[in-house]
Amino acid sequence: MDKGDDGIERKWAECNYCLHLLAADPNRNGTTSINKHFNGCKLNPDNIPKQVDDKQQKLSFTKAPNGEGHVYTWKHDDTRIQLALLGLFTIGELPFKFIENEAFIEFVNALNGRVKLPSRHKISRDVVSFYLMERQKLYKHLSNPKTAIHLTTDTWTSSCQKINYMVVTAHFITEDFVMHKRVVNFREVDTHKAEDMARELLICINEWGMKNVMTMTVDNAKTNDAAINIIVKELPGIYENGKHFHIRCMAHIINLVVKMGLKHEVYHVKNLQDAVKYIRASPQRIKTFKQAMKDAAVESQRFLCGETPTRWNSTFELLRSAYDVKDAFLEYSHQDPMFQKTVGRVPSHSDFEMIKKMMEFLEKFKKKTEKVSCSTKPIFHTYTREILDIEQHLRKHETNPDFMFMVPDMKHKYDKYWGDYDTISDYVFFATLLDPQCKSKFMKVVFTQMLKAKNKDKKMSADEIESKARAKVIDIECKLDKFFKTYLERSNMTSSSQQETPEEVVNFDDENEFFGSYMTSGSFPSTSSESQLQRYLNEDPIGFDKGYDILTWWKNNAVRFPIVARMARDILGMQISTVASESTFSNGRRVITDYRTNLSVVIVEALICTQDWLRKSSLPIYDYDEVHDVLADDDLAIDIVDAIHNLKLTGKRSGN
Repeated sequence: MDKGDDGIERKWAECNYCLHLLAADPNRNGTTSINKHFNGCKLNPDNIPKQVDDKQQKLSFTKAPNGEGHVYTWKHDDTRIQLALLGLFTIGELPFKFIENEAFIEFVNALNGRVKLPSRHKISRDVVSFYLMERQKLYKHLSNPKTAIHLTTDTWTSSCQKINYMVVTAHFITEDFVMHKRVVNFREVDTHKAEDMARELLICINEWGMKNVMTMTVDNAKTNDAAINIIVKELPGIYENGKHFHIRCMAHIINLVVKMGLKHEVYHVKNLQDAVKYIRASPQRIKTFKQAMKDAAVESQRFLCGETPTRWNSTFELLRSAYDVKDAFLEYSHQDPMFQKTVGRVPSHSDFEMIKKMMEFLEKFKKKTEKVSCSTKPIFHTYTREILDIEQHLRKHETNPDFMFMVPDMKHKYDKYWGDYDTISDYVFFATLLDPQCKSKFMKVVFTQMLKAKNKDKKMSADEIESKARAKVIDIECKLDKFFKTYLERSNMTSSSQQETPEEVVNFDDENEFFGSYMTSGSFPSTSSESQLQRYLNEDPIGFDKGYDILTWWKNNAVRFPIVARMARDILGMQISTVASESTFSNGRRVITDYRTNLSVVIVEALICTQDWLRKSSLPIYDYDEVHDVLADDDLAIDIVDAIHNLKLTGKRSGN
């Protein structure tokens, strides 16, 4: 406020951005000039100049990693920005409160002043909205009777909440022959008893409207066997009344086999473990060992940062990291006089020679565990070749003096699960037959090898083994043909020739009676009398190719074998390990900590599922440092429960 030349006091308004003064006397001036300045102030971050057209496209330039540049059009899109913002705070592992950070707000305004940032509460509700939206989409797919679903499940107890959680992961292959997996359940289960686990699994199946659950892969706990027996009684129409519904986790069996061998103490390994334990027990000793590594011209950060092994694969990593710095142990013994007195004996050349042999022996099991743990591509068809490779590896070392004390116990555990083909699910052999590289020819090799391994007392001759293997192949082919006919019935086909197109259509010459009588006499092998499955099996296996992808092959040959391809698509999606479900618990530990024990089980499930559905890599996508204060919201939990209940009712109405 000041006085003009006429002595009259006037009031002024000062712009907060450019500090420009504007007349603001309520009796003499209105708000028009202030509004005009606000909309035209160049320093106002919310200002949109009139000459800018939001719909007008602009040119933008990007540079690819290979150095090539690309020009494309760009325009302001609020929807795209909102989705990108959601991805930033989930995939980027940012706490929701970061959106209120002044530096971040300034950065966004510098990039695009027209972006309206939501509050952290709005971001949290966007996550819940995404969960419910994606759940509805997934429900439509999983509730489709044509979608063959394979489940993996496991349980975990939160040390913070003291709650037992069960995770269920659904695996399926879509009609375009793309494999998918989705976490569909992360719920509380009362106990680890078979009855409680079976009840929760059936609730999950019914809640998602699943009508075609073919298999369930679990670990080797006895309660899981009992739970599976309860479940199959509630799932009518499954193959052979659920006899092959249960798939045992291959990774767990490999773990049991190796543990049987490592229960025997190996002197050289024990000596090295004691030395490593001594060095890692003190920061000063680690510092001294670093100098020893430097003097020995070796380096291994993995050895210094390793933890005390609790599982056999951790023991393998310890041996490998210690072997990398083997020359440093002698140097360290010269610098630390107490080293040899404490451990008794400094690891020597003979120790590391045995360590090298041990690593080579365990390397096979490590690679197999890594391979069978894959859930992003089909590997079920490799089941037989993998277990036989393990059997051959054990047989190769059973006469080796360095391992002959370990292998018998390992072989005994192997035979318990894989020694007899009658204890292995038919689906395993079906998948081998449906592998174009294997078929019946390799299936015969599989059964022959299993019979030879079982024939330790030499009671069966080579001819008897050959005859039994051939008979077993025929038996599996007949079972697969029976299974194939169920797909024909679903397709409303009374015979395989009604919708099949033979590879070659033979046109008889009506004008040549002699040739026509020959073609109809039965002397010519017509393909029209063969089923799709028979024609597929009668073709020679394809050659080995490292770049071969079984789903791509079936996609490309679905025109020739449409029903067989559909059957193959359903079988190849089966899982041979529960790693996909177990990996979810590592994310659960990030969600439920000592600072977030008040999260309800409903919100925990929403967060875990959303994380899985948004994941673009194997890395966790959430940083939950501030989730507890924005998502421990009873209203949100109620919204989720109501939405799931309504979705279930909608599915029942559509099914009726």
